[in-house]
Amino acid sequence: MTLPVALSGTDVIGQAKTGTGKTLGFGLPILERVTVPADVEAGRATPEQLTDAPQALVVVPTRELCQQVTNDLQTAGKVRNVRVAAIYGGRAYEPQVEALKKGVDVVVGTPGRLLDLAGQKKLNLSHVKCLVLDEADEMLDLGFLPDVEKIINMLPPRRQTMLFSATMPGAVIGLARRYMSQPTHIRATAPDDEGTTVANIAQHVYRAHNLDKPEMVARILQADGRGLAMIFCRTKRTAADIADQLKRRGFASGAVHGDLGQGAREQALRAFRNGKVDVLVCTDVAARGIDVEGVTHVINYQSPEDEKTYLHRIGRTGRAGNKGIAITLVDWDDIPRWQLINKALELDFNDPIETYSSSPHLFEELSIPAGTKGVLPRSERTRAGLDAEEIEDLGETGGRGASPRGGRGGRPSRDRDRDRDRDHRGLEGDEERPARTPRRRRRTRGGQPVAGQPAGAVETTGAQAPKVTQAAEAGAPVTPIDDEDAATAPRTPRRRRRTRGGAAATIVAETVAETATESVESASPDAPVTPVTPVTPVAEAPEATEVEAPAKPRRRTRKKAEAAPAEAAETLADTVEATDAKPRRTRKKAAAPTTEPTDATTEAEAPAKPRRTRKKATATAPAAEATLDTAEATDAKPRRTRKKAAAPTTEPTDATTEADAPAKPRRTRKKAAAAPEAAADTAEAPAKPRRTRKKAAAAAPAEATEA
Repeated sequence: MTLPVALSGTDVIGQAKTGTGKTLGFGLPILERVTVPADVEAGRATPEQLTDAPQALVVVPTRELCQQVTNDLQTAGKVRNVRVAAIYGGRAYEPQVEALKKGVDVVVGTPGRLLDLAGQKKLNLSHVKCLVLDEADEMLDLGFLPDVEKIINMLPPRRQTMLFSATMPGAVIGLARRYMSQPTHIRATAPDDEGTTVANIAQHVYRAHNLDKPEMVARILQADGRGLAMIFCRTKRTAADIADQLKRRGFASGAVHGDLGQGAREQALRAFRNGKVDVLVCTDVAARGIDVEGVTHVINYQSPEDEKTYLHRIGRTGRAGNKGIAITLVDWDDIPRWQLINKALELDFNDPIETYSSSPHLFEELSIPAGTKGVLPRSERTRAGLDAEEIEDLGETGGRGASPRGGRGGRPSRDRDRDRDRDHRGLEGDEERPARTPRRRRRTRGGQPVAGQPAGAVETTGAQAPKVTQAAEAGAPVTPIDDEDAATAPRTPRRRRRTRGGAAATIVAETVAETATESVESASPDAPVTPVTPVTPVAEAPEATEVEAPAKPRRRTRKKAEAAPAEAAETLADTVEATDAKPRRTRKKAAAPTTEPTDATTEAEAPAKPRRTRKKATATAPAAEATLDTAEATDAKPRRTRKKAAAPTTEPTDATTEADAPAKPRRTRKKAAAAPEAAADTAEAPAKPRRTRKKAAAAAPAEATEA
């Protein structure tokens, strides 16, 4: 009925039941309409009508159906040498692009890959004379409709359009008329085939429990006369699980679902066609259009979504006049859905009978031998199995079934190439680009440059501090070490933490030679030395302990310092400067220096306060006896005593009494005001540190006696 109408170039809407030959119903007309070199030789066409661009386009919903239709058209067009190409996703682009460059007459493809190649200008659709939408109700569904509309807009306006499907709802027919011009609707039915289902298919519906379904299926598969069988599941996970269970029970089973790669899907379907696998567990992806000869049983392991899906599922058997058996297992939860399907198809299974794997009527209706168990006997395991069918490397483009070599078409991964290039640059480009180390970033966090430090001084902290050698102590110029030496230098975490705020062994002077003259015996007093910042001593410098002698361990600095003996004015001045150089966070009074300072040390400038000290100490050279007395009294006061200071035990002198007489308030942190009579003398005294909270204690008796 379709051939004469389609050959005349009229738009056609073809509807017929499953297994009635719809593929050749549209395939033969498009094979006749394309122009091939044989037509030029026979005089039916001119050489100008020949083209390498596609002249006919067939759009299908699934990859398996695309491959099947391509094989059917290649078989039918072999005599006329019609070039047919399959364009579908899940495999490499390159073979498909090469086939299009060589020239094709008919293209069969899925919407996604067709749009992809058309967008890349690899597929030219401007010469298409005929468009066919196979399984039209699925193609015009909401999921495929946007892609189909884009494809139709790329085609010439003057063309022939044909739609074919086993189910064609009225809404889909109305939608299809938008893309067609005066179509002819052909609906073919046999005179003795009333109803919507095929009369050659015996249908059985059972109400089964979900936990008993695997055992029921295993026993049904051992029925007499059972050939190839297809089991349909609603979800991909269920399909994979049932295939594994049947394989453990001894059946040669394979699976086809969306979680498999294209190579694995084609392997299972190819093994099923070749007879190496006799049970194919699949989702609805294989419910439309798949034609396999010898399928006798179709089992709906789970109830289908709607009546259309049910018709396409059971239509995989009873094809081309053969007989088949369709079995549907309905769980208690699926009863409402099944009743809707039963009503729409006008079937007689509104209330399915409750059935278990041991029910007698199950064995009787399906011709299952008595005593059959859910494990296939070893004597009947004659199939080669899925592993006997080789899996083809299709150069898959991604997903779970991608090529193990990685990348598109088996090419190496781009990420691995990028990582290899980056490592290569890191090895060869060290001379041009210095390595970025976290220590170099931390160098600026440890502390600020010392106030008053001469330009060009080296600033290092922590593990990157230069090694102190004997030459440096002797006055030789000191330069910072390289990054490699810094990485291998011994790390001292405690000293690094101690020197972030302020170095515990801070020794800053205008000339290192003058300081090292008195502390290091091997140093020359006149040797020129480049000024350096505080240096962390290492084990390689045996004399470094003498350099950092003024800084004692932290625990020892918390003890109350003993009163310094009455000495000369120069010695007391040195003691004041040593007190100002105490560590940043040590709130207790600095201990007295273990080594006797010299005049060279006295003349050195006091270093600036550490980074977090908010007020700078104004250290000036003391010049009067009153200043010395005041500094000595400050050094002798307790650290945390906030109470009012007691009266002096001995009678102080006039200068000392007037300077210390006024008592500080309890929380006053500022320096005590000097008396009017000694204002000139006390103004020159160094400012107290910010965190000193105690009141100055009374002057020592020895100081009063000396005054």
